[in-house]
Amino acid sequence: MPTRLSNFFLRTLREDPSDAEVASHRLLVRAGYIRRQAPGIFAWLPLGLRVKSKVERIIREEMTAAGAHEVHFPALLPREPYELTGRWDEYGEGLFRLKDRKGSDMLLAPTHEEVFALLVKDLYSSYKDLPLSIYQIQDKYRDEARSRGGLLRGREFTMKDAYSFDYTDAGLDASYQLQRDAYERIFTRFGLDYEIVQADAGAMGGSKSEEFLHPTPVGEDTFVRSAGGYAANIEAFRTLVPADRDSSALPAAQVFDTPNTPTIQTLVDKANAEHPRLDGREWTAADTLKNVVLALTSLDGTRELIAIGVPGDREVDLKRVEVAFAPAEVEAATEGDFAKNPGLVKGYIGPWGQNGAVLGAKSATGIRYLVDPRVVAGTEWITGANEDNRHVFSLVAGRDFVIDDVVEASDVRAGDLAPDGSGPVELIRGMEIGHVFQLGRKYAEVLGLKVLNENGKLVTVTMGSYGIGVTRILAVIAELNNDAKGLIWPESVAPFDVHVIATGRDEIVFDTSEAVVAAIEATGREVLYDDRRKVSPGVKFGDAELIGVPWIVIVGRGAVDGIVELWNRRTGDREQVDVADVAKHFA
Repeated sequence: MPTRLSNFFLRTLREDPSDAEVASHRLLVRAGYIRRQAPGIFAWLPLGLRVKSKVERIIREEMTAAGAHEVHFPALLPREPYELTGRWDEYGEGLFRLKDRKGSDMLLAPTHEEVFALLVKDLYSSYKDLPLSIYQIQDKYRDEARSRGGLLRGREFTMKDAYSFDYTDAGLDASYQLQRDAYERIFTRFGLDYEIVQADAGAMGGSKSEEFLHPTPVGEDTFVRSAGGYAANIEAFRTLVPADRDSSALPAAQVFDTPNTPTIQTLVDKANAEHPRLDGREWTAADTLKNVVLALTSLDGTRELIAIGVPGDREVDLKRVEVAFAPAEVEAATEGDFAKNPGLVKGYIGPWGQNGAVLGAKSATGIRYLVDPRVVAGTEWITGANEDNRHVFSLVAGRDFVIDDVVEASDVRAGDLAPDGSGPVELIRGMEIGHVFQLGRKYAEVLGLKVLNENGKLVTVTMGSYGIGVTRILAVIAELNNDAKGLIWPESVAPFDVHVIATGRDEIVFDTSEAVVAAIEATGREVLYDDRRKVSPGVKFGDAELIGVPWIVIVGRGAVDGIVELWNRRTGDREQVDVADVAKHFA
């Protein structure tokens, strides 16, 4: 039976929703696929559910081909498993927490590693049961600070999460590769370009992490890529560390008055005007050492100040800092922090000890001092002298100051060298559509997931975790497949295969439409039939273009002569076809 628009639950909108930032959000709402309930939370309407189910079908087919078995966990879970692994606290404000009527702590699951591991622990005890791969397609919940882009980043979203269980590292490698290969097939079937990049494991942990990123201007991630094949997201990029330098010929450090130098550029201008280099080269921003004070708040509420030194031509990238110090929260130091630490002379902070002593910054300022990897022994800098309106010149790392640690904190730029020696990198915006992890034994160890090996000895199981954002993929496909008039779905995920439109008032139009619909359905195609009698052709065409079914059959005046119009929504091509031949196009 066809789906008839005369009684289908659908209302299209002529105006864009006021909160829509991207094309997919705008069109999915206007075309009646989703409806906003709250920021980052959407109701799914019949058209949207049809597309979502087809996205899930393709994922299920490839998971089955990879040897994975489907299960389904509740989204509402108890606190205890997440507390055992530390993620009850690590997720911080991103976790939806609640209590039941007995006062027990519960959560809406952001991910399910813990309960998958406990299920396998409950049922399996021998190496003979492994390898095992199981997965689910389930809603997840994360209290995003700023949901955006409709389905691209929501607070409730559907995800396919799979988990592999092995008892050897070699087994994990094999399971990981099976899932990775399945992901490549899935994204190819969706027609999505993707880049596999090195990634930071974040709160998931584990020894290996790769993201599948779809290059798109609306992406919220940035990744780097070199011509030689290196690819990583910004958080996982590692600076190519230069060799130590010979500082034997460099002049001694010297402190100068540098009033009215609130910016790096004003400092460089003053340095060149009043304290030129001995070698004749001009000072540049890259010769200065910028020191940024940040506050780290640990899970137990402890607050620690740190100073990070980066070359003056760079900025501190807070996302990279957050990864370096996870799960601690990171923010800029406040005026109150400076007031409590008189050793920090705001605007003139540096790793410079009193009377030129060779000191680490903790000795000079009272807080830990970390530096960008480019600050290697023998490098010469202009930086704060820890005195108001004064800077120290020719301060040499390793000779005049020492550091407490090295941290990847500065921004990554086009032209930076890839750490594997494959050349300079370019920066590309992208959207994460999949993520694969080798979790190793992190969760299994904590949760006591062990099996007996060939020798009868208990060994800890090693795990992999593999996620695909189902609703995000749907949005990305919509983002790629549209024009000024509406959506244009690929045939693999379209809500219907064919949209038949009856235009006009004559009974022959509707009789012919019924015959056309029946003939097309006989080929196994799903048909959306616009049989509304009191709706103008213009409105019907506008709805068809907005909804985005890839094939449209228009039954109008030509029905008298046995002719209908076949419209390829993807190419825009139209052709006149005999009614008797319509079904041949879809057989």
